[in-house]
Amino acid sequence: MLWLIRVPGVATAESTFKNDRYDEEPYGELDGIKLGRIQITRSFAGDLDGGSTAELLTATTPDGSAGYVAHDLITARLEGRSGSFVLQHTGLLSAAGSESGGEIIPGSGTGEFAGLTGSCRISVDEDGAHHLTLDYELGSV
Repeated sequence: MLWLIRVPGVATAESTFKNDRYDEEPYGELDGIKLGRIQITRSFAGDLDGGSTAELLTATTPDGSAGYVAHDLITARLEGRSGSFVLQHTGLLSAAGSESGGEIIPGSGTGEFAGLTGSCRISVDEDGAHHLTLDYELGSV
């Protein structure tokens, strides 16, 4: 059974996103473990509507398991407000499944996103569609 607890003042935004540009560059390998850097531009549609530039550092093992750490500089509209913020997120992938999530870097909100705080979950459907769920609080404008 999954319990979903809602915290007063915390809202949830649901969006899909696609990777418009995906440039991967390897920078190290040892005993079959590969390290890489990926630069991505993304488009978001849904409650959070806009785009981002991202940089990911990746590690992939010989059995296909992988992990990443990333920063997305997101410029978007949310609840009729516009601005930008930085989302720091990580992910792991193995034969057992995948998980990915992160946090808004405190103080990174600009424009009408000043004071924005929150966390995220990222998932990918079986058909390859990417989803972002953002639990957030907007500061007062």
